Amino acid sequence: MKIAIAQLNFHIGNFAGNLAKMLDAVKKAKEQGADLVAFSELATCGYPPRDFLEFDDFIRESERTVKKLAKAAKGIAIVVGSPSRNPVIEGKDLYNSAFFLENGKIKQVAHKALLPTYDVFDEYRYFEPATEFNVIDFKGKKIALTICEDIWNIGNENPLYKVCPMDELIKQQPDFMLNVSASPFHYESAAARIHVVKANVKRYKIPMFYINHAGAQTELIFDGGSIVMSSNGKLVDELPYFKECIRTYDLDEVVKNKKNNEQPKDKMALIHDAIVVGVRDYFGKLGFKKAILGLSGGIDSALTAALAVKALGANNVRGILMPSQFSSDHSVNDARQLAENLGMQYDIMPVSGIYDAYMDILKPHFWGKEFNVTEENLQARSRGMLLMAMSNKFGNILLNTSNKSEMAVGYGTLYGDLCGGLSVIGDVYKTDVFKLSKYINRNGEIIPENTITKPPSAELRPNQKDSDSLPDYDVLDEILFQYIEQQQGPKELIKMGFDEKLVRRILRMVNINEFKRHQTAPVIRVSSKAFGMGRRMPIVGKYLS
Repeated sequence: MKIAIAQLNFHIGNFAGNLAKMLDAVKKAKEQGADLVAFSELATCGYPPRDFLEFDDFIRESERTVKKLAKAAKGIAIVVGSPSRNPVIEGKDLYNSAFFLENGKIKQVAHKALLPTYDVFDEYRYFEPATEFNVIDFKGKKIALTICEDIWNIGNENPLYKVCPMDELIKQQPDFMLNVSASPFHYESAAARIHVVKANVKRYKIPMFYINHAGAQTELIFDGGSIVMSSNGKLVDELPYFKECIRTYDLDEVVKNKKNNEQPKDKMALIHDAIVVGVRDYFGKLGFKKAILGLSGGIDSALTAALAVKALGANNVRGILMPSQFSSDHSVNDARQLAENLGMQYDIMPVSGIYDAYMDILKPHFWGKEFNVTEENLQARSRGMLLMAMSNKFGNILLNTSNKSEMAVGYGTLYGDLCGGLSVIGDVYKTDVFKLSKYINRNGEIIPENTITKPPSAELRPNQKDSDSLPDYDVLDEILFQYIEQQQGPKELIKMGFDEKLVRRILRMVNINEFKRHQTAPVIRVSSKAFGMGRRMPIVGKYLS
């Protein structure tokens, strides 16, 4: 038997586009001699469809797509993920299902049993879990068909669940496992998936074919990296990351395989490629082409610009330099040099006059008050106003350039430097911003060296540096990582050796600035705990404040 993996980039709700993409893949799989082609989880409608699942017409369109795809299942069988209706009154209205299509018809349907409801997942909101498990007979082989999370409760050891689907299916003596997934990316997810697939193979002693999405859906990135693993735990193949791909494998050769073919997994390379895909698909799937951003001469805007140019092309990215009376000459020069290195358009719009006009109006009301963050924010908001004006006039999407460290502690101005349609590096800590910038410069200078080496500064007052307001980024980012990604509270952090006053100060800044994060652009997710849908915190909570 020959089995094709179709690792594709689907578009939520684009039924016609998704169907056309799958029909083309079926044709290519046939050309490769495949007997069976498998698509990923909820491929008909895209993942995650969220509350679109509550629309009856959305489900009808999913059903129509399955039926149309079934007509192509002649001379080849097809496995495709799609929502299906629960025929009984009790429980949720829908199942998260995988359809087995053969001879132009729906032969069998498997439902997902383990419904993740944590981090970015919210599947129990919509779906009923499966309670029956049956292998699929095809061409003299038995297939154990599972859906994504179903393989993550090995031996029923995961405390979130009470059943292990493969423990049930293995009783029917399947010849191989087929798992259709929509597994979102973070920079450690690829290694984790290989570990889980290997653990399943080790336990059940049969090969596994694991199919994942590729591409981005707003903040979620799907990195592909689909896996074929032999029954001896050797990685037969790992499909490309962040790319569509169709490959066919001979089951007998998979069983005999004794070589490992794992791809390298460099953290900065993965983050870089993930963000590029995130920007590209955000624009492409929304029908936008051009981006605009503020260029300050600092490393955050430089990195954002470099990533945007990589994703969209230099002709589609425009930078705006907006110096004030507090801006240094080298910052303007660094920003100009960056734009020239990237080959992107840039304009210079000084904000001094706008700032002075605001101050003239406010002067009688601010009489007797000293210069403070208010005047700093006026500069940031003046820049935000210019950027949004250019965005509106030319139809360009404004990219937000704030990093994760700044977003965490509220080191940003609402309606100023926090505005934008997409947060490009909002899940990248400042220390990783430097590493990622050096990665971009690995084959030659793109981001000016001075931008990377100079002390970070918002340049909103004379001789300002980030270190005036924030702890050293090496310390700050480690505390933020332990608190946000690892969920370590103040007592645990203090036990780790961090200064108690510093810990409480940082955690307080994180918590009291939740209101800002609720008003910012969606953040491209590259870590295991990004701001946004995967981290749901109350704005008015008292804990640690």
